Amino acid sequence: MGKTSAILYVSLFLIFLMLLSHSPKKPSTHRRLKLRTNFNFNNPHHHDPIPFDPVVTQMERRLEDRRWEHHYITHSHPDAANDTLSAQAAPGHESQPEWEDFVEAEDYLNDEEKFNVTSRLLQLFPKIDVAPVDGFVTENELTDWNLNQAEKEVMHRTEREMDVHDKNHDGFISFSEYDPPSWAVSSDSSSFAHDMGWWKEEHFNASDADGDGLLNITEFNDFLHPADSKNPELLKWLCKEEVRERDTDKDEKVNFKEFFHGLFDLVRNYDEEAHNTSHSSEDSMEAPAKVLFAQLDKNNDGFLSDEELLPIIEKLHPSEHYYAKQQADYIISQADGDKDGKLSLAEMLENPYVFYSAIFTEEEEEEYDHDEFR
Repeated sequence: MGKTSAILYVSLFLIFLMLLSHSPKKPSTHRRLKLRTNFNFNNPHHHDPIPFDPVVTQMERRLEDRRWEHHYITHSHPDAANDTLSAQAAPGHESQPEWEDFVEAEDYLNDEEKFNVTSRLLQLFPKIDVAPVDGFVTENELTDWNLNQAEKEVMHRTEREMDVHDKNHDGFISFSEYDPPSWAVSSDSSSFAHDMGWWKEEHFNASDADGDGLLNITEFNDFLHPADSKNPELLKWLCKEEVRERDTDKDEKVNFKEFFHGLFDLVRNYDEEAHNTSHSSEDSMEAPAKVLFAQLDKNNDGFLSDEELLPIIEKLHPSEHYYAKQQADYIISQADGDKDGKLSLAEMLENPYVFYSAIFTEEEEEEYDHDEFR
């Protein structure tokens, strides 16, 4: 960081001290930070906001890793799970330390001497204000920060899966090595999971960018999270999966009715979230749906093929960047006091819990609903 940046942040620190000296010792409303433990191992499309603060992310990751290990042993190696249980001195013998760690971690987060959200924001501000370093956090800077946190978490989960499926420990995954999720394997022939191509060989081959029959860590990450991939073959595969899912009459293409009652809803939801607009009635949406359908139907045959869905695939399968921007927009809308579209350090310090709103609950409430991030 250059001399100018150092001077800037010394000035900001002095402002912070002045604000701190004039602020009440305790906030008027206490909000208890709570670690989330609701990661859904059986739904690869479920998306929760990634914590803004890397310290919180590390704590939740430790809890998730323990739950994942228990889930993996129970569902993939039940014999090992039974052996583990039989070796325990008493029921719950192993789970008790994990619960104690969980409580201890939450107590740490809510001890202002150990974890002070205002102090954390002071530390994080110069790490976010980087393009340019000007004493403000813009939407793009906050989006980049959120995206970086999310990509680290996604890669951690991929590496965790890699350790399990790389049975010969050569750093690659072959199709024969990969075991699909238990929910997909156990589904019956009439279920969605049975019909779709996720985790099957076509999905694997589309993820194999270099065509060597094996997936390295980058390709395996794309395999597990295709919405964030830049691999054109994988994006084409996603389009084929959309046709397969929406094609109710099984003619291997999408007519307007199938488009309007399935795909267009996703496009509309994406656009409304991006522009903060609200739903219109079904009747008023049919006209714009027909316009979009006609734009996508390049050969004018009255149907959409998988290739013709490619221009909207990012709206059907939003990427981590979409969610990172959504989270940034929400934070700025809540903390931007002067409505200039960016955040000063003072604005962030005046609204510290906005940055932790994915995990706080007000003291008198039992739950906090964070659906606005979705």
